[in-house]
Amino acid sequence: MIEPTDPRQKPIRRLHQKRAYRHQLQQYLLVNAVLVALWAATGRGSFWPIWPILGWGAALAVQGWKLSHPAKPFSEAEIEREMTQGVR
Repeated sequence: MIEPTDPRQKPIRRLHQKRAYRHQLQQYLLVNAVLVALWAATGRGSFWPIWPILGWGAALAVQGWKLSHPAKPFSEAEIEREMTQGVR
């Protein structure tokens, strides 16, 4: 078990997040390819697969943005300022 003070804890967590994101991206591509193939096989009417492609794609884009642009940690000064202002 990894101790909370282990300096490897954050990098390991990020590696897990990156691996999970790649897995989700693979699922996105596979499922949407199947949906497009199903649309093509059933007469090519209105392109209904666009809705799951856009919805799921937007969620993946937000997740990818958060993964590539992690929030910076709060400084001690910010924490102290919030503690004193939050007491009011």
